[in-house]
Amino acid sequence: MKDGGGTLRAWLQASRFPSQSYLALPLLLGQAVAVYPRGGGLDVGTLVAVQLFGVLDQLFIVYANDRADLETDRRNQTATLFSGGSRVLVEGRLSPRALGLAAGVCAGALLALSVGLAVLRGAPLLVPLAVAALGLLWAYSYPPLRLSYRGGGELLQMVGVAGVLPLYGYVAQGGDPGRFPWALVVLLLPTHLACAIATALPDEPSDRESGKLTLPARVGGERAAWVIVLLNGLTVALAPWGLRVLGLSAGLGLLVPVVATLVVLLVRPAPPGSLRVQVRVAAAITATLATVALPLLALVRT
Repeated sequence: MKDGGGTLRAWLQASRFPSQSYLALPLLLGQAVAVYPRGGGLDVGTLVAVQLFGVLDQLFIVYANDRADLETDRRNQTATLFSGGSRVLVEGRLSPRALGLAAGVCAGALLALSVGLAVLRGAPLLVPLAVAALGLLWAYSYPPLRLSYRGGGELLQMVGVAGVLPLYGYVAQGGDPGRFPWALVVLLLPTHLACAIATALPDEPSDRESGKLTLPARVGGERAAWVIVLLNGLTVALAPWGLRVLGLSAGLGLLVPVVATLVVLLVRPAPPGSLRVQVRVAAAITATLATVALPLLALVRT
């Protein structure tokens, strides 16, 4: 175990930047919803600040989760690019103390950024939203709630990514909280829950051994895959209604999440540790990111 801060390569591994897409797209969508329907344009400074909020939030999440899940990750023999933590603590490339300190720095910077942005934009709601973003992770991984070990972790992820983040971006760009299109959140909730379940599929054996009550650990990977398909199907069914609120239509782009969801169903069996489970997870992530990207791209083109 390293006593110091570790190497740059170790920190890049710990940071898991590919997962930034989960946060960046909902934040961008919320900002686009705030300005484009009324014929405005994004404030560039605010855009940069909001996306920096997303970077800090993502780093806080991955650093804090790695520290909280160390014992479970040590048992994990089926980790993938999408799951099982960054492995820097398991491999001894960074110390828990260094990772915990980094998580604290990111949380402090996130709050400071939100306070400054709230003052500059006259949007005080940004501060409680930032606190909520941090609180969701704490409730997910740390006592006294530690809901990822009690069966509520996927729901917390869903609320944060599909609810808190779009609303943060919307308010930061001057959107009226009273006119926020909640139908869009209703549309996004099922697919983000599906994505949260999917990323737990490869970790099923170690999660079950550790008592971490993810849905795959409770019901098995194949049954969980059916839940993922049903949730994405619900999002597809809600899409015409949810997009209509923004003056958009579903269009052929909706075929992307549909096809990706069919891949989740057809790539089977997909036991943990197999290439098939990685394909299944990648397909579920694609379905969710495409669902967020479709209205975002449509708004930008208007």
